Amino acid sequence: MRRLGVLLLASALCGVTVGSAASLALATQGLGAAHLTVPRCTSGGLGVLPNLAGTSVISVTVRSLPGACGGATIQVAVNNGSDSSSGSDTVAGGGGSVTVALANLVPATTTEQIDIVLVGP
Repeated sequence: MRRLGVLLLASALCGVTVGSAASLALATQGLGAAHLTVPRCTSGGLGVLPNLAGTSVISVTVRSLPGACGGATIQVAVNNGSDSSSGSDTVAGGGGSVTVALANLVPATTTEQIDIVLVGP
């Protein structure tokens, strides 16, 4: 008898849920996407050098930044597969090189991934 009561209660709750969903209004609204060409301050190669303190990466130096990247924010992320950290800095007006300090030390391993993003100028 108790099982029958639980089954009836469950059936009633399912009916309330379906009834609530059936009362929702449907409208034709779609998602769209735009195509936008994003200008780049460089398409050339950059020099990337992880800087170590003992056996951990503490910062990353990015070299060969052209003057067109001056004023941009450079973001660097280092990932060794189990630990990761990131940091950011501003590229000087004339370009050149920037050393970005990481928020946390990342132990150096044989395989590391270093990602660089330039935002702006």
